Order: sequence, then C-alpha cells, then structure tokens
Amino acid sequence: MSNEPLDPQVVELDNLNEHREIVTFMRRSSPLNTSQRTALEQYGHMILEYPVGDLRQQFEHPERPLTVEIGFGMGRSLVLMAKANPERNYVGIEVHVPGIAQCVYEAGMAGLSNLRLLDADAIQVLREMPDNSINAIQLYFPDPWQKKRHFKRRFVSHDRMPLVEEKLELGGTFHSATDWEPYAEWMLDVLDNRERLENLAGKGNSYPRPDWRPQTKFERRGLEEGHKINDFYFKKIK
Repeated sequence: MSNEPLDPQVVELDNLNEHREIVTFMRRSSPLNTSQRTALEQYGHMILEYPVGDLRQQFEHPERPLTVEIGFGMGRSLVLMAKANPERNYVGIEVHVPGIAQCVYEAGMAGLSNLRLLDADAIQVLREMPDNSINAIQLYFPDPWQKKRHFKRRFVSHDRMPLVEEKLELGGTFHSATDWEPYAEWMLDVLDNRERLENLAGKGNSYPRPDWRPQTKFERRGLEEGHKINDFYFKKIK
C-alpha cells in the first residue's frame, strides 16, 4: 500500500456498484523486471495460493508466533524482519504483483524459510483464520484514502478493527504507521476507543519509532517531504 498517485489503468472506485463489498486497496499494473520474473519461477513455493485457511499451517513450525503484514509494498522491510527473527513466522499480504515478485526475490536470495506471501484481500484472509491465532498484525504506510468519500475504505476503522481483535491472540499486537497526519489522527481516534485494545504508548499518544521496524521506501519519501511519522502500537487485552 502506498500514497502514490493512482495508476491511470486502475478502475476508478467511485464507479463501482455500491452493493459490492468495500475494499481497502487498489490493484496497480506494471511490468516485472528480469530478476522479478526469475524469482517467481525459482522461489514460487513461497507464494501461497488463496484460499489458505489457517496460515500457521503453511510453515514447518506452525507452533511459532505468527506475524501478518498487510500491504508490504516492495517487501524490503518485511524480508529484513523475517531475517532478524527466525523464531517467528511471517506472512505478507499484497496485491501489487511486482512488489510480491521483488519480495520473493529478496527472500529467496536470503534463504528464508519463515516467510510466505499471498496475493489476496487481507480482510478475506483474516476472516478465514481461526480466532486468537495471530500474534502480531502490521499495517505500515497504508493508502490514506485522502478524499472524504473514500474514508470508508480506510483499513483502520470501527467496522474493521473487530476482525483484527478477534484474530489476534490475547496479548497480541496491532502495529500501524503512517506519514499522513490526518490519517494518523483518524487512527488514534479509532484505536484509542477500542475496549479490547490498549495503547502501549498511553492513551492519546503515538509510539516511539521502534528500532526493529526497518525504514520503508514510503517512510523515507514522507520524511523527505517533511512529513511526521506516527507509529501506533496496541495490545489486545481482552
């Protein structure tokens, strides 16, 4: 997920029939480079086929804690986290095929066995997971959906957070980050008013940027443009 201008090839969401389920993402079309095409052939086993059911069962050690990242972009930070935490399993969900291919390439070159990728709607994937089965859910620099008529597509909302809460195990965490100040204020207003979640920075506060979250391309771009980076780190308490 990114803050980039919409590709002209993308269908304008305002023209979709309202009876269709509201989605939180946009598919973009762009060509693959040689290394990305090769990665899809050589490391294709890292890409799961939807539907997958219980994501934990896709790993050699399903008993290990599971982190699910929604919208990993090109995947560099996700690969770095999986490499730094071999005792944890990671699943990245993304709908941008070049991003998936690039992530597969870097993960394959690093020889990672604790990372799997999925091209799917994250909402549908979460619905099919058992309750209390995910240790951590990550949402870094999602599309802020800046137009008011698109606010309903923002992932962080009172409509979607109950699903996150159901799938997180007790003590599990939801970690989001954004460089878009209006979305940061929106996120904090939603998350701070969830009875099942505790703000680990204290109510009304953003969380200090953790060293273990690698900097993403969109984060660097936001900093270059003078944007403030806000992290929000919440724990499921009931």
